[in-house]
Amino acid sequence: MLGIFPGWMESKPFEQQVLISALVLDPIGFLTGYLVGPFVGLEPLYGGVAGLVAASIPLSLLVMQEAQKQQ
Repeated sequence: MLGIFPGWMESKPFEQQVLISALVLDPIGFLTGYLVGPFVGLEPLYGGVAGLVAASIPLSLLVMQEAQKQQ
């Protein structure tokens, strides 16, 4: 997952991987969107929401990867 501590993250159960990923990526995505939003013509709050959406992409990829393993 994301190349950050790959052995440590993969050793965790899937539920913990999702929780850890959400706790790390969501605040980063919101803060980045909040700060960058005005530079691209968005209100800061809308930029934060866009950042949350962008931060959910790696989490979605993690869930899809796990679903493929289950098949």
